[in-house]
Amino acid sequence: MRIVIGSDHAGFPLKGAIAAHIRGLGHEVADAGSYDPAPVDFPDIAKEVTRAILTGTADRGIMVCGTGVGAAIAANKVKGIRAAVCHDVHSAHQSVEHDDVNVMCIGAQIVGAWLAVDLVTAFLNAEFSTEEQFRRRVAKLAEMER
Repeated sequence: MRIVIGSDHAGFPLKGAIAAHIRGLGHEVADAGSYDPAPVDFPDIAKEVTRAILTGTADRGIMVCGTGVGAAIAANKVKGIRAAVCHDVHSAHQSVEHDDVNVMCIGAQIVGAWLAVDLVTAFLNAEFSTEEQFRRRVAKLAEMER
């Protein structure tokens, strides 16, 4: 799978460990920034992450900021993106299985590297359910965007 990862300055220290883990799982990783701990605005990074998904150069995205909240808000402003803050393993996999989430947002000030690795593994291993009820609900979300 092709994964795009991005962070603001608060998420920058954790982003490297997450990217290394993703590569270790055998996935490709594209880095959408930031590239150093200097202050950066998370909406700018969200634009790059979401662009990669919408153009098909990435299958899923991961954003890391201080709490994950700002990243999720920014990513969800983009039509076709379903982003969720995931700070527990259940949400990380179920957000994909039930809601077809394509961007997982993690708060570096909330979770440490060990938990982040588990979250990423759950997110990447999950597949969108074929059950009609979940497909119907995601279709309704797409209709809301229109």
